Amino acid sequence: MSAPLVECVPNFSEGRDPAVLDALRQAIAHVPGVKLLDVQADASHHRSVFTFVAPPAAAVEAAFRAMQVATARIDLSKHHGEHPRMGATDVVPFVPVRGVTMDDCVQLAGQLAERVGRELTIPVFLYGRAATRPERERLPDIRKGEFEGLRERIGSDAAADPDFGPKKIHPTAGATAIGARPFLVAYNIYLDSADVGIAKEIAKRIRTSSGGLPAVQASGFEVSGQAQVSMNLLDIDVTPPAVVFAAVEAEAKAREVAVTKSEVVGLIPERAILGAGAGLLKLPDAADHLLEAKIRAAEGPSLDGWIEELAGAAPVPGGGSAAALAGTLAAALVAMVCRLTIGRKAYAAAEGRAREILAEAESLRAELRRLVDEDAAAYSRVSAAYKFPKEDPARTRAVDAALLGAAETPLATARAAARVAALAPAIGEIGNKNARSDTKVAEQLARAALAGAIENVRVNLAGLSEPAQGRKLLEEAERLSR
Repeated sequence: MSAPLVECVPNFSEGRDPAVLDALRQAIAHVPGVKLLDVQADASHHRSVFTFVAPPAAAVEAAFRAMQVATARIDLSKHHGEHPRMGATDVVPFVPVRGVTMDDCVQLAGQLAERVGRELTIPVFLYGRAATRPERERLPDIRKGEFEGLRERIGSDAAADPDFGPKKIHPTAGATAIGARPFLVAYNIYLDSADVGIAKEIAKRIRTSSGGLPAVQASGFEVSGQAQVSMNLLDIDVTPPAVVFAAVEAEAKAREVAVTKSEVVGLIPERAILGAGAGLLKLPDAADHLLEAKIRAAEGPSLDGWIEELAGAAPVPGGGSAAALAGTLAAALVAMVCRLTIGRKAYAAAEGRAREILAEAESLRAELRRLVDEDAAAYSRVSAAYKFPKEDPARTRAVDAALLGAAETPLATARAAARVAALAPAIGEIGNKNARSDTKVAEQLARAALAGAIENVRVNLAGLSEPAQGRKLLEEAERLSR
């Protein structure tokens, strides 16, 4: 089972100063567990959008650290850009990605908002699914009047009282909206015209609030001498980008203006692009025929993804899989040293033996990599057996069979790891001397894999109803440990 994951997309009122943008980047990326996926800065809008994913607690921590930087480095009283803004950190949405519900994201928004109000003394408004009042669900309604307008209203108008923080705007950091929402796509379409009035007319025609397309917010701007229809697509499953593009293009054509390009700010779920292509090709099952998707499925999760799973609350993958992975890494290091030896004149005398070691190391590497997944599968079979009703006479036999299988897998890991532990010093003695430290690391990893695997053999056999059933397996494990 994969670890829970949320997306967080903080928007900062800074799009020009590389030093500030780098400080924001570092604040986010240095939180353990956080993966910074994208940073987009726009000088005309004077705004940047950071997109990262993380486990829930790490997402809140990363967002707060970035807000600390923004509060210290961004002065709204001196800020001017095309995009509406009310805060140095203008908006922080949480989006459920995996193993997390929208309600969970609402709680995360509340946690961050309380901390920001208390520690940074910034007034915070909860918006989207986290809104405490219907009139605060939409971000434009909260941000009306922007920084300057809210500076006058907060503290004097009860309707502008924040959900957290002081009833007084921060003099330089302004106010912030923190919320929870589904995936949102920031999408801009550029027109072959400098007339921003045309962009504003089209935006009014297509946005939801004016009776246009559902789940679409839109405004018109002038960006670098070109009219731009700037949009937030609030639900791409309701109104996909392809539908929005067609509508804007039709409105522009009616005004004798062409569309020059479109752009995504931040990230977009791949189904939105696939859907557009599938619609154009009239290919409804396009997703079933994607080569890269099939390759990703065959390769399994990335190393980072696997480590996140290992760190999660699920019992698999566990120690047995980790032991097999340690053995896999050890075998890979042995293979590396062999390759750094073969073909080098200085080690010509050792080449034959190095090739033999390489062949065995590669075979062991493949075997140990397979055992990483097999150990998790074996544990899952044990869990399934324990779910038999206790009164079922077949339960004991099923549990014993599953435990024996779960012991055989780490025993196979132990056998392979023991061979790798022998190969490492062997290539270390004759191989490239510059890689001698790598062979020592390989040997230690292999010995750790061996010890961990044997411990898993013992634990699984200890659960048998009749210990004698696992005697031979245990005896072999004890021999390998000597």
